[in-house]
Amino acid sequence: MFIDRNLRQPFGALRAMVVAVTASGLLIVGSLSAAAQGRPDTFADLVDKVANSVVNITTNTSVTVAGPGPNSGNPLEDFFEEFRDRNRQGEPDRPRRRGSALGSGFVISEDGYIVTNNHVIENADEIMIEFFSGEELEAELVGTDPNTDIALLKVESDGPLPFVPFGDSEAMRVGDWVMAMGNPLGQGFSVSAGIVSSLGRELQGAYDDYIQTDAAINRGNSGGPLFNLDGEVIGVNTAILSPTGGSIGIGFAMSSNVVTNVVDQLQKYGETRRGWLGVRIQDVDPELAEAFGLEEARGALVTDVPDGPAKEAGIEAQDVILTFDGVEIDDTRELVRTVGNAPVDKAVRVTVWRDGQTQTILVTLGRREDAERAVPASADQPAEPSEIELMGMTVSDLTEELRAQLGLDETATGLVVSDIDPDSGAYEKGLRAGDLIEEAGQVRVESVTQLEERLEEAREAGQKSFLLLIRRGGDPRFVALSLDEDASAE
Repeated sequence: MFIDRNLRQPFGALRAMVVAVTASGLLIVGSLSAAAQGRPDTFADLVDKVANSVVNITTNTSVTVAGPGPNSGNPLEDFFEEFRDRNRQGEPDRPRRRGSALGSGFVISEDGYIVTNNHVIENADEIMIEFFSGEELEAELVGTDPNTDIALLKVESDGPLPFVPFGDSEAMRVGDWVMAMGNPLGQGFSVSAGIVSSLGRELQGAYDDYIQTDAAINRGNSGGPLFNLDGEVIGVNTAILSPTGGSIGIGFAMSSNVVTNVVDQLQKYGETRRGWLGVRIQDVDPELAEAFGLEEARGALVTDVPDGPAKEAGIEAQDVILTFDGVEIDDTRELVRTVGNAPVDKAVRVTVWRDGQTQTILVTLGRREDAERAVPASADQPAEPSEIELMGMTVSDLTEELRAQLGLDETATGLVVSDIDPDSGAYEKGLRAGDLIEEAGQVRVESVTQLEERLEEAREAGQKSFLLLIRRGGDPRFVALSLDEDASAE
């Protein structure tokens, strides 16, 4: 194995004498020993072990040379350039020049597979790899995953290449030492060290699982490795948070447990193949938990089930997914990541909470990349329009005029929130004028009379909250409203 896994050397044991003060002086009553925090005297040995596996990446891209337009230098230049491009259709090709970008990466196998960030090589015509020794090789793009900003490259070498293994990012703890390597600001191979500042950071993607570190990361470090003290890659340096564009000690590395799954798929297929369950979901807050009779606020509440694996297996709207393939689900983010990491076509057991008890359903997963959106089932439209004021809202039957104003299709049914009091609990829960109420108390409603009836039944049953299923812009969401507010018509 290329990496020595025995680099962690403590400074030594600290001896502390425990004493007690007596009338005659000091009395030694015992001694304790405590080991100092395990850390290296130097990172030099670690650098020597892994440096040959870290690479600089240079890309070349052909870009169109645009002549100065009437708004040259204006911040809206890109906006006007878009319209000029449309008007150039049919004109001769404009001159092109070469652009280049710098980034980092690391070798993960002796036969030349290299990991980096997708944004480092995106749209590149040529990708050149520079090794620590100064040798340069041209790389071929194997595949990319924009969702996690990971790319896999391949170089052909005359002999086996030194490489580094992945470590277990879940084994890292806040405060652990880490070391970053890469090509910051185009200055060549560079090393920085720090600690894990936080774990499980989410920036903007559904599959985000970033390690935050204060090890210096700058432009050009993108795609480089973040090492633990055993010389294992536990993250891919991807982004920084900075008002200046330079490192201020807040850097982010995509965790190795996410990266390894992506890399395995890119090696096998040249693309990702993520599992797809086929449900729309939302988090379960304490009021929703009370409304559904759950002991604790956890799981993923199913708000809609379009055509797909979940629907075929029998999962229904209002089910709360508690476990997926043996993994306990705390929230929607965990479900999305867990399903995405599952193999396509795998049959998994999904435990749901339905009607006050758990049920286990066997679902054969589809492929997320091939998923198609479906339209909810249609229902009849209410006959006579009317409205009512309750719980700080003005609720109206869905008329053809309202349907047209809200841009709803012919399949949409329910009640429309035509007005809402900004001081009401409903407003605080996120309801807004224009929302479509499809269900009340877990029953579909198509008239304000039905809504009143459901509300009265909830009060008589002694419920503390009232569950609504609303839809806004095609996206469903459950909302639990407190019944403490006055819900009578005015």
